[in-house]
Amino acid sequence: MGRLDGKVAVITGGSRGIGEAIALAYAREGAKVAVLSRKPEGVAAAAERINQIVPNSALGVPCHVGTQSAIEAAFDVVEKALGTPRILVNNAGTNPYFGPMLGVEESAWDKTCEVNLKGPFWCSRSFAQRRLATGDTAGSIICISSVMGQRAAPFQGVYGMTKAALISLVKTLALELADANIRVNAIAPGFVSTKLAAAIERDPDVKRQVLAHTPMKRVAKPEEIAGCAVYLASEESSFTTGQTFNVDGGFTIV
Repeated sequence: MGRLDGKVAVITGGSRGIGEAIALAYAREGAKVAVLSRKPEGVAAAAERINQIVPNSALGVPCHVGTQSAIEAAFDVVEKALGTPRILVNNAGTNPYFGPMLGVEESAWDKTCEVNLKGPFWCSRSFAQRRLATGDTAGSIICISSVMGQRAAPFQGVYGMTKAALISLVKTLALELADANIRVNAIAPGFVSTKLAAAIERDPDVKRQVLAHTPMKRVAKPEEIAGCAVYLASEESSFTTGQTFNVDGGFTIV
């Protein structure tokens, strides 16, 4: 406990699933957390759930991460209420199309790229610029990628493509921000029980294939991803940057 005392963290897509689990884990470690998501009622409810467990630790901030102006406005709100963030978790993600890549519609392509790639880039840029402006530049950026960004992603090709690009973004930002002591890393979850994975969970044949490829033969809980995110936000990972941590039940070793 207390590994993140005095730090301010921004978590996108923080109103449920992996994002909410990370926000709660950070609050338990002493951080003030800003939970960002598109729907005002969603972030308000998530912040309330966290505050019931760790009083006065969470702030809900509505934000559509696919829009640069909305990102800047949200960071302004966070800075005014909590101070300049020292931790950013780019967790917001979407996967509106499940099927062969050749069948994807342009609207689904655009939405996937907007949320999964454009959002993390602009959030990371705003975070880094604001840290640089403080003079005390140390910080941590954590991007939630996926094992689907490291191998062929049947029926999730566009999603996998954006997650692969996110890993590339992490490596380049880690190099460019190393002198400022802003660390940039990624977490690549395997199959986690979230709304995003609902299409897989609903299809017994697809789920059976995924679990057959997972040595631990089960689905992860969001809380099992949060532990890695705490490590990467804390000083315990002070010499760690540009890396991708697979939290996948062994999926990528098969």
